[in-house]
Amino acid sequence: MFNKYIKLVLVVICIGAAVWQFYETNIGNGIMFILLALIFVFLYFKNEMILLAFLQLRKQNFDGAKKWLDRISNPEANLVKKQQGYYNYLNGLMVSQTNMNDAEKFFRKAEKLGLSMSTDMAMVKLNLAGIAMTKNRKREAEMLLSEAKKLDKQNMLDEQIKMMKQQMKRAGAPRQQFGRGGRRSKGFR
Repeated sequence: MFNKYIKLVLVVICIGAAVWQFYETNIGNGIMFILLALIFVFLYFKNEMILLAFLQLRKQNFDGAKKWLDRISNPEANLVKKQQGYYNYLNGLMVSQTNMNDAEKFFRKAEKLGLSMSTDMAMVKLNLAGIAMTKNRKREAEMLLSEAKKLDKQNMLDEQIKMMKQQMKRAGAPRQQFGRGGRRSKGFR
């Protein structure tokens, strides 16, 4: 994995080599250098380790995704802001299986840094709502659910949001007790 600044330097070198090749009338080589520069530009905005971790997640291979994420040694130095958001989002998904407190930290950081797609941000809000609901913070969970509903423009998370709202209603409903323990006094009916 290259540092983000090294990727920019490689882009400049490739464009310079392309201009030189065009000047020497080697059009094919110049086009090849421009395509190579475009690959480095793409990898500047979409980190290769994060892309490989997403591919592992699609296969439901959490261990493989964690291995790819662990290869990013210093996320603040090697990733741009949106990539840092996705790094924290993916780590939150991994940790949410075992540790809710750490998952909440990762999701909060991803929320603060921002994500490119509104559906991904809605997923972050939905996960934060679930964590808030398990910690009995009902008002915060309701706010996060409404924000997730607004961000989910393609209704991809509609079923999960409805299910979460139903769980919140069940959790907030008063518990009725059928039958009484002990004796009734004779004076009351």
